Amino acid sequence: MSVAGTEKFPKSARLRKRPQFLRLSRSGKKNHTPNFVVLYEKNDCGETRLGITVSGKVGNAVIRNRIKRLVREFFRRRRHELAPGLDILIIAKKTASGISLASVENELGKSLGKP
Repeated sequence: MSVAGTEKFPKSARLRKRPQFLRLSRSGKKNHTPNFVVLYEKNDCGETRLGITVSGKVGNAVIRNRIKRLVREFFRRRRHELAPGLDILIIAKKTASGISLASVENELGKSLGKP
């Protein structure tokens, strides 16, 4: 079973370095949802990239990894619908510990639908 060409999540679509996260924290625009803080800003590479932060305050490793998987799945499915050339940082709040994929799609879809 192969993933469609538009639904992959390659390394080029990820924020991977600390300076990238810090730049978004300092100068990115913020949207708050009940379970996430979404920071975004235009980048110069022309590709939409995603970074995810889930602190230990949210829950144990199982819960943190589940939240990251759900956010990545949302991004993987909807990346082609987002504005090209954005860096997006999603920070999970404490309330995100029991969130479902449908809730993630609903919250982030509304938040990123109008960047």
